[in-house]
Amino acid sequence: MPSQHPARTLVRRLGAAAGTLALSAALLTTTTPAATPATPVVAAKAAAKKTVTNPVTPGNFRGYGFDQCLAPTQAKMDAWLNHSPYLAVGIYISGDSRACRDQPNLTPTWISTQLRKGWRLLPIALGPQASCLDRFPRYDDDFKIDPTPGKDGRYGKARKQGAREAEKNAADAEALGLRHGSTLWYDLEGFTLSNTHCRESALAFVSAWVNRIHQLGYVSGMYSGASSGIKMVDDARVERPGKFKLPKFIWIARWDGKANTSTDYIREDGWRPGGRMKQYLGGHDEKYGNVTINIDTNYLDLGKGNNPGTEVRCNGIKTSFGSYPALKPGTTYKGRVQALQCALKEQGHYPWRMHGKYNKRTQAGVAAWQKANGLPTSTTFSESNWVRMHSLGARPVLKVGSASNAVRRLQRALVATGVTKEVPTGIYDGKTKAAVKSYQKRRKMTQTGIANPVVWRYLYAGCADPSWFGVSGAAPPRLGRKLSSLSRGRTLSAPRLGRSFLPKRASRRREASQRHRQPSRQPDERGPAPA
Repeated sequence: MPSQHPARTLVRRLGAAAGTLALSAALLTTTTPAATPATPVVAAKAAAKKTVTNPVTPGNFRGYGFDQCLAPTQAKMDAWLNHSPYLAVGIYISGDSRACRDQPNLTPTWISTQLRKGWRLLPIALGPQASCLDRFPRYDDDFKIDPTPGKDGRYGKARKQGAREAEKNAADAEALGLRHGSTLWYDLEGFTLSNTHCRESALAFVSAWVNRIHQLGYVSGMYSGASSGIKMVDDARVERPGKFKLPKFIWIARWDGKANTSTDYIREDGWRPGGRMKQYLGGHDEKYGNVTINIDTNYLDLGKGNNPGTEVRCNGIKTSFGSYPALKPGTTYKGRVQALQCALKEQGHYPWRMHGKYNKRTQAGVAAWQKANGLPTSTTFSESNWVRMHSLGARPVLKVGSASNAVRRLQRALVATGVTKEVPTGIYDGKTKAAVKSYQKRRKMTQTGIANPVVWRYLYAGCADPSWFGVSGAAPPRLGRKLSSLSRGRTLSAPRLGRSFLPKRASRRREASQRHRQPSRQPDERGPAPA
């Protein structure tokens, strides 16, 4: 029967519902266990999810790299990025048999920071080693590869070990934020190739590891001595084609001092083009930016080499030339004027058609650009204006091995300074290095051939040939405060460039930078020089 007082009924029902909710909350509070803190592995994986923007590494690359057992500190990585010839670095991320199990610097943040700054990483795993290698196992809880052939002679136990190791290595790579498609390198230390069971079990292990690594989304690479593991996989490639899964890339240990990817121990046709790198120098000290690190030295030729990609500006207007002369009323450099009009349009100072005529509208665009950049206005667009314009934008550290639009901007700026007439390509090669060294010599800097922040800042200031200053009546702007010098561990205060530019002023304003001491290196993973 319906209630005679519907309002009162509603109030009672609401009160009962509230009581039920309160009781439920109390029960949940007393019976639900507190959330347990995330384990380090879970925390690392959570952090890795935030680094999905990390690029594939090392990707296409041709240049120099180093490897060290212990991942260097950020300060050391920065010093070597700015001063060393290296752009790739090998790091031990996984494997129970690595000497440097404890990696205090190796975190997802460390990984993402190096990739963001332009380093090419070479993630290395060192797990089970060949059964005939006396140096292993290294600890009480690591193992060798099982040499038992089994009834079918396929070394099934070694294959299972290889697959399990791949899963572990891939999990460690993911926890650090290393993107799928990156190359993971398995370090198989040198062993006696003539020992049949040792060799065949190692080959079975590698085959299973390669297969599983590919299934897990990574690319396979293998490091070993030229006369042992590398010869083993090369022989399998030629003498038993299709019988084993072989690594996509090989890392040859051959300490012959030759910066190439060749060795007499294997055939020249394998893993070419773009499938090899070579460790051509064993453990030794090198010092850059006042930081000493004990390293192995490598030359890489991976993938498609150094590919800067295609640059299309202003619907195909040509912007790269072997010279950038001053432009003034009456000039006949149509191509250069079009390039200038394109750059002015990109920066919002020229909305008209790019016809290649240095007319009143183009001059107005030039004056607007000069004013926006804090320069005196003029009807002339000088060489120093070209230098500054080309150096606008991001200023990454560039060296041999770099390939990008940033390299194109650097090359254009160098052409504008007059130190080179090479048409920009976007690839930082030997000619670009020579041009940077020439520019550094002109600016009284240490000649390293590396375009680091100091070089970029001088270019941004419009520092071309000193005799060019004043062509447009524009004095280079003041540079920032203390800038890192190119080497020798000092800090160079850049000259405050004004209307009365004094080149020697830079040398008067130096201060000693803090020296970084390199801790004693962990045992070298490489062992004695490969035969």
